[in-house]
Amino acid sequence: MSNPALLTPDAQLDLRGTPCPINFVRTKLRLEQMSQGSLLEVWLDPGEPIEQVPDSLVMEGYQLEQVEDRNGFFAILVRRPLD
Repeated sequence: MSNPALLTPDAQLDLRGTPCPINFVRTKLRLEQMSQGSLLEVWLDPGEPIEQVPDSLVMEGYQLEQVEDRNGFFAILVRRPLD
C-alpha cells in the first residue's frame, strides 16, 4: 500500500446503500471511463460490499491502493492500471 498522503483521487463514487453486484458494476464502469493510471475513491457499506468489491476489482486487474474504515462506511482507493 502506498503513502496515504500521496493518494489524491481523481474522482469519487458514493455507493453507500448500493447492493452487490451493482456497486461493483458501477465502480468498474466508472474506472473504464477514467484515464489510465487515474485513481478512484469509492465509498462502500460494511459487510458484503467491502468484502466483495475490492477482491472483484483486483481479480479484474485493478490496483487496490488503500482501504480505510471511516466509521460506518469504507473508502477504497482503486487505480486504473496502465494498459
